[in-house]
Amino acid sequence: MARTLVVLVHPDLGASRVNAALAAGVRDLSNVTVHDLYAACPDLHIDVAREKRLLEEHDRVVLQFPFYWYSAPPLLKKWLDEVLERGWAYGPGGEALHGKRLQLVTAVGGQEELYRPDGLNRFPVRDLLSPFDATANLTGMRYEEPFVIHGSAYLDERELEQQVRRYRSLLQESMSIVA
Repeated sequence: MARTLVVLVHPDLGASRVNAALAAGVRDLSNVTVHDLYAACPDLHIDVAREKRLLEEHDRVVLQFPFYWYSAPPLLKKWLDEVLERGWAYGPGGEALHGKRLQLVTAVGGQEELYRPDGLNRFPVRDLLSPFDATANLTGMRYEEPFVIHGSAYLDERELEQQVRRYRSLLQESMSIVA
């Protein structure tokens, strides 16, 4: 059975409604490890060896984060820079992640209509996340369709529960797929 690592990257999870609910909704799934990066790195120091071990132990990597200024929180960028080293994740001898799957789970405050060519933000979120697709390609990972929750700032409790169920279902379905 495939193992999934959820790298949860929220700088203030205690103040989060959507990302906290998503994480809480999947913590009990067998073969899913939720790794709260800000909790693991309170001083923003990344234990690269530990992070590499976690990645090696899992078949699928889910990066879960709030969508900030058309990107991810800064600790995720730092994590990518430090953990995905040349010779380990890419380049000569860099095959540690080959064949693994990468998926993004992100909560976007604005409604979907704001993220299209005629909308305020001009680009679909999928397009704004393309650097992660490029990262997957460089590291030999298979990039899966992002799980995007638009209008997260406006979800009522019923809608939030629906999103949590969708997320659980997504991770449960992937558990039966071997990389």
